[in-house]
Amino acid sequence: MSLFLLLIIVALILGIIGATVHGLLYLLIIGVVVLVADLVYGATRFRRGGRRHRLMR
Repeated sequence: MSLFLLLIIVALILGIIGATVHGLLYLLIIGVVVLVADLVYGATRFRRGGRRHRLMR
């Protein structure tokens, strides 16, 4: 879960820097790509996390 939050923070920082600094639009694009990748990662972890595996004895 900490990786998910870290990537959200990185995406926000890159997006803010890319939007405010002239000539660094590529940072905004990288921030959006990181955000989308993080949301996909979080969705797959959330979907798989609900199932409990039984231990064979």
